[in-house]
Amino acid sequence: MGIVGMVGILGATLFMAAGTLAWSAGWVFLGTVLVFAWMLGVWLYRNDRDLLRERLTLFGNSDQKAWDKAFFVGINAYFLAWLALMALDAVRFHWSTMPPSLRATGGGMIIAAFYGFFATFRENGYLSPVVRVQLERGHTVVTTGPYRWVRHPLYAAAIPFVTGTALWLGSWYGLLASLGMVIGLGWRAVGEERMLLAELAGYDAYRSQVKYRLIPYIW
Repeated sequence: MGIVGMVGILGATLFMAAGTLAWSAGWVFLGTVLVFAWMLGVWLYRNDRDLLRERLTLFGNSDQKAWDKAFFVGINAYFLAWLALMALDAVRFHWSTMPPSLRATGGGMIIAAFYGFFATFRENGYLSPVVRVQLERGHTVVTTGPYRWVRHPLYAAAIPFVTGTALWLGSWYGLLASLGMVIGLGWRAVGEERMLLAELAGYDAYRSQVKYRLIPYIW
């Protein structure tokens, strides 16, 4: 699925649930996602085309773990339902009232999350969207950049992204529901580590050096 198609699905979910196109926060969110995804795609095309191809192969990897296939479908369905909930809350039914200062904080968290995403892509050329060891590409353990502090920096960056999105869109219910995605990513991180310990040389030593999965000094 291309960038435009992905953003189109996100936009359709948001604005159909909102019941109106007159939602500036929704448009800014979509535009920011589109610009970041486009810039990341251009950067990958210029600097790491192997990783770009890997990121675009969502369903063609026969060695993807069966549990991860189920998780992938579930987390994406949850994400779309979460977006719809926030549109229903903030726009259609006005269940939530979010102070402007919190909404601005949410916008800053989204930008910070995008930097975290980019920093992770820059360091890890094996950053597959699915759980698998890429033996055909000479998969090795990455220990630089954000991997010096947490073992799953992409998931770590997702925490301010989902939190910031709920704040920016103005939904307390969305903020509460974002916990489900954080818990889901934590569960996936544990399963991914079991696979890496079993199949990727050097991961056990790396795990002994970097103690935390997602949040330094916490977990």
